[in-house]
Amino acid sequence: MNSRVLVTGGSGYIAGVLIRQLLAAGWLVNTTVRDLAREPALRQLLGVAPGDEQLRCFAADLLHDAGWAEAAAGCSHVAHVASPLPAGVPRDANELIVPARDGALRALKAARDAGVQRFVMTSSVAAIAYGHGPGEHRFTERDWTRLEVPGIPAYVQSKTVAERAARDWVAREGGGLEFCTVNPSVVLGPVASADYSASVVLVRSLLEGRIPALPRIGFGIVDVRDVAELHWRALAAPGMADERFIACGGFHWLHEVAAVLRAELGEQARRVPTRRMPDWAVRLLAKVSPTLRAVASELGTVRHQDPSHARERLGWVSRSPREAIVATARDLLKLDLRG
Repeated sequence: MNSRVLVTGGSGYIAGVLIRQLLAAGWLVNTTVRDLAREPALRQLLGVAPGDEQLRCFAADLLHDAGWAEAAAGCSHVAHVASPLPAGVPRDANELIVPARDGALRALKAARDAGVQRFVMTSSVAAIAYGHGPGEHRFTERDWTRLEVPGIPAYVQSKTVAERAARDWVAREGGGLEFCTVNPSVVLGPVASADYSASVVLVRSLLEGRIPALPRIGFGIVDVRDVAELHWRALAAPGMADERFIACGGFHWLHEVAAVLRAELGEQARRVPTRRMPDWAVRLLAKVSPTLRAVASELGTVRHQDPSHARERLGWVSRSPREAIVATARDLLKLDLRG
């Protein structure tokens, strides 16, 4: 490839892996960071020498117009990966909804005005699998989160609102811009720096013993390398307009994640909890803990997310959740990022 692609949020967890894959495949890459002072460290992390034009960095923020036109200029493709993902529970859902929605629209407008052909947006299974009640469910790309249901978490709201707004904008104002989304489940895998996602913080918290007992919750897991690969397959394949791809390697209970860590890491996993937290205890503690309040609504819910469309349409195959979990933990330990 010698096309130039804009990857937004270049210092982020998924974006960093995607940029490495694109550079290795011969793409020319523009990327955005909030502060250009971060460019030297980003280049060092990605193994790209200063002044190498295969990678160009631009200052742009999800909440401001400045920089987006310059970042998109000369690009034929965009992978919009940048989105807010907090480690905690925000006080106001709009802290996440506004930057997620408005940032996507800023990137879309810049892409259309620059004559971009293909726009791949990182969404989430959060935009697919919530608001459908407790119990066991199976979801495909045809499903959408039901925001009218009370108690939908702020992050889930932000991903759903942002993807809906992006699709509506493309239908209304996108012109010839081809738009599709990649919707990953919880993203784990190799960790190259301290700038990783909240999903990696979960594994770190288990390793550090910050979670004293394991509530009865679970989630789909996918390796960051596979998420990045699905992005570039969607960037390169023909006929991607209006497509949507779930990226998931399989469902795991939290106690299964903990068991994998103990089995694979031995003494290094000595702080990983073994006890399970009864549902009644979660509900009791939820009265004083915002984090457990969010967990309480998830107790016992199983959300299977079907990735067969990505496999059939793009030939995408994922690693096992076990491999992703172990890669996360080994890198956290090796890079001493737990403290």
